[in-house]
Amino acid sequence: MLIHNKGLAFKGLLLLSSFFVVLFLIFSPLFTDDQGKKVNGLTYSDNLFNSLAKGSAYFIPKVTKSVDSVQGKMIDLTVKQKDAAAATQAAQLVTLAGLTAEAKDNTVHISGDLGKMLSVVVAASDKLYANDAEGVSAMFGGMDGLKAMKAWWGVLNPMIKVLQKQKLIDEAEVVNTVDAKAIEPAYNFFGIIGEKVSERIPIVAGLLAFYILYTMWYGYAIFDIFNGIGLSMSKAKLKQEA
Repeated sequence: MLIHNKGLAFKGLLLLSSFFVVLFLIFSPLFTDDQGKKVNGLTYSDNLFNSLAKGSAYFIPKVTKSVDSVQGKMIDLTVKQKDAAAATQAAQLVTLAGLTAEAKDNTVHISGDLGKMLSVVVAASDKLYANDAEGVSAMFGGMDGLKAMKAWWGVLNPMIKVLQKQKLIDEAEVVNTVDAKAIEPAYNFFGIIGEKVSERIPIVAGLLAFYILYTMWYGYAIFDIFNGIGLSMSKAKLKQEA
């Protein structure tokens, strides 16, 4: 292949070669995480941003205020579960939360103070958010902490529509808030140590700057190689009419 500009071609190849050298280093276990374990660059950055995401997903104080608005609100309803075993488990959890519950086939009938039940769920979510699954287990008769919170999500989620059908719109909204902003973050981020972005600004800024630089690095390498071998993009000349 005829090279039109050896300087540009060499520069492009040098950039591309160094790009892959850095890529190799990124995939090498050269970084140390918070637990002292050696990980590669992708795992390190992924763990970091997961920690920052968890740090920004702590809504327990706001959820607690929402639950305060339904303290003393009595409910009487029946919710469906995926099967009879789930209904039995749901009834056990609701009973441990201080309400009355009875399982029948794949449904559970619940009656009692909605605010009281949700306060227990939020307290358990707070423990799980802090990675204290044993603390959650102790609240619910030794049941596995993660399984207990998943079961609570299964109780509250169908309860939303039931409350809406009973015209208890505000109560349904509070239940949805507990499900989405207490149980889900606690369950999804379990095992991750939460961090605030304000505490990791230098490294976050450095990673973002590196990402931009690294992307441009590859782009300029390809651009110079193509220009060096005579392949370039230019605006087509307009044909003039005779």
